[in-house]
Amino acid sequence: MEAWTTALLSALALPRYGLTTVFVVAFMSATLLPMGSEPAVFGLVKLNESLFWPAVLVATLGNTLGGMVSWWMGAGAHSAVDRMRPGREGASRADHRALQWLHRFGPKACLLSWLPVVGDPLCAVAGWLRLPLWPCTFYMAIGKFLRYTVMTAALLWVFPQEWPV
Repeated sequence: MEAWTTALLSALALPRYGLTTVFVVAFMSATLLPMGSEPAVFGLVKLNESLFWPAVLVATLGNTLGGMVSWWMGAGAHSAVDRMRPGREGASRADHRALQWLHRFGPKACLLSWLPVVGDPLCAVAGWLRLPLWPCTFYMAIGKFLRYTVMTAALLWVFPQEWPV
């Protein structure tokens, strides 16, 4: 899988296919693959600052669609477990509290899908709990849009000048 990912990213190198690369990396990083898409967005915007908003929007779209895939994986896993296991086993107390928290906040909990480590699995758990897809997607998109906007703007503020070659 790693060789395939490296070959794909090489084929879609930023200067040549910038927005396509941002979309692919953002999509893949929103599934349960351990990747970060912020460096791709920042790299493209650093190469061409006029692409700030297009890069943020494309990354948001790719990352949100990836979150939807995670939601569907969670829903599919729940269905498969229900078919294979007629009775329910008890969950740990911490798991039970986390599930209650997600049920209480519902799709709005997907606003936190931008968080590192827990954000992507949160989308899968939303699917597992069968929270409504479209409201979850709406809140995922808001959270992810805000993350890309703030992270890219902050990186541009921290690294404002061209790097010496």
